[in-house]
Amino acid sequence: MIFNRKTILFLVSFTFCGLNVQSQNSIADSLENELLLHPKKDTIRVNLLSLLINQIYDLDVNKAENLIEEVESISKKTDYKKGKANAIYYKGHVETVKSNYEQAIKCFSESLQLYKSINYKKGVSYSLNGIGIAYYFQGDYTKAIEFYNKSAKIDKEQNDLKGVAGSFNNIGNIYADQGKYEKAIDYYEKAKKLKEEIGDLQGAGRSYGNIGSIYGEQSNFPKALENFNKALTIYDQTGSDAHVLLLNFAAVYQIQNKYDEALIYVNRALEINKKQNNKREIASCLNVIGDIYKEQALHKKALGLYIEALTLNKEIKSKRGIAITLNNIATMQLVLEQESEALYSYNKALVINKEIESQLGTCRSYLGLSRVYYSKKQNVKALDFALESQKISGKLELLVLQKEAYEMLSKIYSSIGQYDKALISHQQFKILNDSIFNKENIEKITQLEYEYKFQQELESANNREIKLNKSVKSTSLDLKKSQRNSFIAIIIILLVSIVSASIIFYLKLRNVNAKTQNILIEQKLLRSQMTPHFIFNSLSVLQGMILNKEDKKAVSYLSKFSKLLRIILENSRDKMVSLNQELIAVENYLALHNIEENEAYNYTLVVDGLIDISTFNIPPMLIQPFIENAIEHAFGNQKENRKIDVHLKLVENNLVCTITDNGVGIETFIENKNSRKKSLATTITSERLKILSKDFKKEGSMKIEDRATFKEQGTIVTLVIPYKVDVVE
Repeated sequence: MIFNRKTILFLVSFTFCGLNVQSQNSIADSLENELLLHPKKDTIRVNLLSLLINQIYDLDVNKAENLIEEVESISKKTDYKKGKANAIYYKGHVETVKSNYEQAIKCFSESLQLYKSINYKKGVSYSLNGIGIAYYFQGDYTKAIEFYNKSAKIDKEQNDLKGVAGSFNNIGNIYADQGKYEKAIDYYEKAKKLKEEIGDLQGAGRSYGNIGSIYGEQSNFPKALENFNKALTIYDQTGSDAHVLLLNFAAVYQIQNKYDEALIYVNRALEINKKQNNKREIASCLNVIGDIYKEQALHKKALGLYIEALTLNKEIKSKRGIAITLNNIATMQLVLEQESEALYSYNKALVINKEIESQLGTCRSYLGLSRVYYSKKQNVKALDFALESQKISGKLELLVLQKEAYEMLSKIYSSIGQYDKALISHQQFKILNDSIFNKENIEKITQLEYEYKFQQELESANNREIKLNKSVKSTSLDLKKSQRNSFIAIIIILLVSIVSASIIFYLKLRNVNAKTQNILIEQKLLRSQMTPHFIFNSLSVLQGMILNKEDKKAVSYLSKFSKLLRIILENSRDKMVSLNQELIAVENYLALHNIEENEAYNYTLVVDGLIDISTFNIPPMLIQPFIENAIEHAFGNQKENRKIDVHLKLVENNLVCTITDNGVGIETFIENKNSRKKSLATTITSERLKILSKDFKKEGSMKIEDRATFKEQGTIVTLVIPYKVDVVE
């Protein structure tokens, strides 16, 4: 019985990845709505398309390919290098899903070079991992590990613990395939520890499942079930799809000869994988059902399922899957007395298993060849292969295969007249058989152990009670002598309690005051963005358009106005919002004023390529008040060539936003004594940045300068904005 390790490939993305299909559909629907609201062929649309591709490429390849073409087209026209790299990167994943691994490697290698050219290290890490995945499916484990390690190194440098954990899981899968179980468990444990450290419960659940699979292959079923149940609990808590564990639970029931229960689990897994058209997992399910039929002596049905699984594995070029299925087919061929066919299948499986360094598969092939040669009465060859199988199974602690190898050795030694060795082998067979299947004895021992521990605790408690009674009696005799000391001690305790309570009360009061101050600042901020003057003007402009029968213009204005109000109200409820969402609000605000004033302002909104607006989160409503100041106060009587430029960049790991205008300048404005509105926005933002800097332990500051200092016209506002970055897998 081979336990299923779900291949936890680090299919990294540019956003969070929901594990269940329902979650993916929800995110995809939301992104498609955003795309409808943003038809403009610009970098924002490219980023939204990239996010959508990430959600669907393994569910709807054709749709993903169409979206990739659009990303490629827009990126070429706008010379958006990151967008070009994204398109090629996702082409690589599509080719992987289609099992075109050579083409996938070419795509990932090309995206790797593009990401390097713009110094986007996350993209570099993603591409390296993609190459590792393609090599893994080709069965080239050495190269796969090489690229996983390169990816992990970059993620370590970037402190991307989730990425490092993903690479560790991938490496663990390879060692598990090769039968290097200690190394595999070591990497799974490392991955689990990192996932738990960053609060990624779903990732930790995968690691528990993988560890359980290894214990299952070693017939350590209590340990296997312990880890499977931990994984299942996490999947239930997070609402994730737990079908990756179904084959493992089926295997445990199969070992206990509970075939009906096993078939329920494996058929559920098969149904889910057919819906997702996951050919690798469909083949795994067919192999497991074949195993169950084999043990029920339905040999021809089992052989038919194995052949179907082999066809799928050949179609996707899965060397590991081909080797496993060939071993299964050979077993059935031998049972059906097709010795020549069985010999051919076992030898073919052995070649592949050695090529991919799968010790488990090699062990099975050796055991199968021993059975074939024993059936053909070629005992010398049968003995050689049985000894090789016993050696590997002993080293890997594969109890079931060890038991079967000793059973085979007992038969062979008996046939060649070495009865002493036959007896020893049979005794080993019995010991292993009992250790695997004597479940009742194990349960009794466990029960006795708990009863023993309980009795120990009970006796310990009785001893503590006797000592306590003696102590009470002794204390009572000396009570009169110690009354004065006790009174003093009570006074000291009361004083300490009063002081402690005062400190706690003060800290709570300070915390409440800080929260109240936060709320007041946020209310002021909302009022500063949604001033009655702005709303009244906007509605007046809309009324004028309707009266002038400018229907199209009125509809466009109303759409932008309502969207802006919705975004402002939504953002005001959150402490952090997506940088992408904040920029949409700013762009809508600028566009509204341009409609009102007949394209009176030239504005630009530029984001440096190193900033991924989908993963950067910032406090809401920091930028717009300064744009409003520029529109209302910067230009005075200046009617032409009015420019406002907003630029976001990363400077020494700080997110810096500059708002530049070519108006009269801050010094001239102050001289005119008309700075009340600007002072309000400045005061509110200054207060917020002080609080946010403490909350997020990131620098936050504000500086307003007259561009005359730089021999230019206008004002420049420089905001250093505290931010957080979503870590993605």
